[in-house]
Amino acid sequence: MKLTFTCLLTWVGSWALVAAAQAQAPASRPAEAGGTAVLTGRVANPTNDTIAVSIHDSPFDSKERISYARLNEKGEFRLSVPVAGSTKADLVYGDAVADLYLDPGTDLDVRFKAEDLPGTVKFKANDVPTGFATRIRNSANLTDAQRHRQQMANANSYLAEFDEQFVSNDGFQVLPDNIQLYEAPFVSFLDYRIKHERNFLEDRAARQSFTIDFYNYAKAEITYSNANDRLTFPDLREQVVSTEGRMTMTPGYFDYLRDPNLLNDQTAVGNEQFQEFLLNYVHYMAAQQKHLRTDPDFYPFCYALASKRLNGQMKLLTLGRILQESFRFGHVRQSAAMLADFRALDTRKRYVAALDNDFTKHKALAIGAQAPDFKLLSATGDSVRLSSFQGKLVYLNFWKTTNGLCLRDLAYAQDLAKRFEGKNIVFVNVALDEMELPWRQLVTIKKLPGVHVRALGGLRSEVAKAYNLQEVPTYILLGEDGTILNPKPKRLSSRAAVDEINQSFGRAGVYSAAVAQLPNTAK
Repeated sequence: MKLTFTCLLTWVGSWALVAAAQAQAPASRPAEAGGTAVLTGRVANPTNDTIAVSIHDSPFDSKERISYARLNEKGEFRLSVPVAGSTKADLVYGDAVADLYLDPGTDLDVRFKAEDLPGTVKFKANDVPTGFATRIRNSANLTDAQRHRQQMANANSYLAEFDEQFVSNDGFQVLPDNIQLYEAPFVSFLDYRIKHERNFLEDRAARQSFTIDFYNYAKAEITYSNANDRLTFPDLREQVVSTEGRMTMTPGYFDYLRDPNLLNDQTAVGNEQFQEFLLNYVHYMAAQQKHLRTDPDFYPFCYALASKRLNGQMKLLTLGRILQESFRFGHVRQSAAMLADFRALDTRKRYVAALDNDFTKHKALAIGAQAPDFKLLSATGDSVRLSSFQGKLVYLNFWKTTNGLCLRDLAYAQDLAKRFEGKNIVFVNVALDEMELPWRQLVTIKKLPGVHVRALGGLRSEVAKAYNLQEVPTYILLGEDGTILNPKPKRLSSRAAVDEINQSFGRAGVYSAAVAQLPNTAK
């Protein structure tokens, strides 16, 4: 889909306008200031009596801080949200979610239709004159608080419009179609996308006033989402396009990584896309030095690499992300050593408590640990217990019928089941669907091979909690003795999955002794 944008000013010119607006606005609030963001509004034709705002306070804690409000009989609500500073948040109504950006002093009127929160949400500043003529007459007379509320209304309106124009438009996303492209057309696609996204931001910045914090956030979202997509394209394409081998990139494909500003953007430190980019960059640099994810020393090497190349908060955030990867992918002894080093680096103790908790939680799912047992109903109504498969390799597949990647892997699951028919392995597929009927119909009509069971409650189920599931699809390979052999095996669609499974027969118990010798608590 081709969109037309009007760019009123150049990148530099529009930045000048934003900076000028900040001269009139209150200074950017420090994160430690704290305060409250207020949302009032109305839901048209409500189907749920509760609305909520969720915030991730720590980048290393999966728990969300949720603020709730009840709707009255007219669908009206008032919600007060404690915030420590400028922060991304989610507006949640039923199963629908819309992006929010909040800070102390935010005071918004929020309205939407219950059946389509993302597509109909509208934001307006409370207690600020409305109408073009009124704004012209009163612009010089607005209080600092009124001007700030208007800036935050502008910011959240921008997020809703950006989502509609780009995020919800498959033509501007890598998946499902653009991942099929070869290098040159993929780079052209990214260049086209970032041009229009930046034009969209600059057009809105020229016509509206944003806070400097939000402008930096929006700019970083564009810069680093595109940088991430370019950096991860070869790996992702290899996983998704299973009919072809890994693409060999031209020497100049990664030249953009030489830009020193890309790694040292202090205005983007708190942005999730920037943090994700730094982690992907470290992975890339490790691979360039012949360190693969399958190597036992991959995460310690990444940790050492990030320690040398990064500084300040960027260093701590990236090291923390590497630690969390190590926790999840089973390198327990290395994780313990790296965590001890991190404790000494985190002198302000901002992140270490969350990482300690995460390590404790994931030790139970380390390589060699006994897989959490479960008893679930199958698609045919029979009770199935995981431990009943001891003596066989077990390929666990946690999935949902509503997830595109999961559906894409169905054909490969069928192929693998045929390849290993009669071998000492069973494929156990655990559906995390909220609705039973669509899952049961898909399994029955498609005659999907393997064992199919469903966990009531989906990602909130006891099974999901036991396996610490955050997303689907998630795969885990268990040894013949019921211990975890590989917490992140090759995807069903990967061409290397067959070789990996063949190499796993008979290896059960290899890591059990090492896990049994671990201390009960991290030191």
